[in-house]
Amino acid sequence: MTNPTHTYPLEEALRAQKALRDLAGLPAEAFPLEAFVGMVSDEIETLRSQGHPDSEIAAVISKNSAIQISESEISRHYAPPEERHQYGE
Repeated sequence: MTNPTHTYPLEEALRAQKALRDLAGLPAEAFPLEAFVGMVSDEIETLRSQGHPDSEIAAVISKNSAIQISESEISRHYAPPEERHQYGE
């Protein structure tokens, strides 16, 4: 039986998922922009509370990935805490 309090970094989860998808012959999983913003809404919330505007958040995302996103798309698709899926909390 696994320890229910054990957590794994995102990088490890993605590495395992990629290996499973490769083994199954499946293409990389892709998400619509709306789903991506929902997935990173925890980080957006924290950055906003630290005073970072959505324009800066959008610039960081676009600079560090192939995801091109605007300030208005972040605002439009941001998921408030009650709409997020929480695992292990």
